[in-house]
Amino acid sequence: MCHKDSCIRQVPVFLALPDQELLKVESIIESEYYTKGSVVFREGEQSESLFVVNNGLIKLTQTSKEGKQHILRFLFPGDYFGQFALLHNKQHYATAEVVEGGYICRMRREDFMPLLASNAGLAFSFLKSVSEQLQQADELAGALHIFEAEKRLARLLLHLYSRQSLSSGGEEEYPMLHLPAAKKEFAAMIGTTPETLSRKLNQLESLGLIRVNNRTVMILDILALSRIAEISQ
Repeated sequence: MCHKDSCIRQVPVFLALPDQELLKVESIIESEYYTKGSVVFREGEQSESLFVVNNGLIKLTQTSKEGKQHILRFLFPGDYFGQFALLHNKQHYATAEVVEGGYICRMRREDFMPLLASNAGLAFSFLKSVSEQLQQADELAGALHIFEAEKRLARLLLHLYSRQSLSSGGEEEYPMLHLPAAKKEFAAMIGTTPETLSRKLNQLESLGLIRVNNRTVMILDILALSRIAEISQ
């Protein structure tokens, strides 16, 4: 079964290309299945490829000097990663670990860079996409450090829902999301403790905004949750 076409056709930066150029991109793609817990690349390794999530879920993590692992963000189907190290010919700043098994596509540097250099449209689209991705990451990172714990939690819940709903393509009567990490890791992402996270989740649940069942969260009032997060709908 070939996963190349579906991989590329999920990524907006490639969808704008004419069919002839899209075929060139598809011709340099390799696809590989990664099982849960496996590592795509490790922090400090030299980059040689651009990766695209076809299905499954990836987490990017960094390790502190004390040896503690911190989750930077999650990658869903259609997300690409490894581009910053690839473009600058540097080492990876993070480790990419598989949370849910799936196919990952890769384009090797020796194939991708000449294609990028010879196609101005692709280069512009890719540059624009990288810039937008960086802006979104900065905005989320800023929000998760500036706001109070309740606002940080609401923002992260809405961010995860938006990413998961895009990858699933479905709309439920009540939006649902799956927490892709244990509470300890999830709490670290918003700079708080697992105890505070549980308390804040309980508060949102008591207000009738969400319903929590293990690591599944049903959003009962997305407008009210957005107001807490200070996000306009």
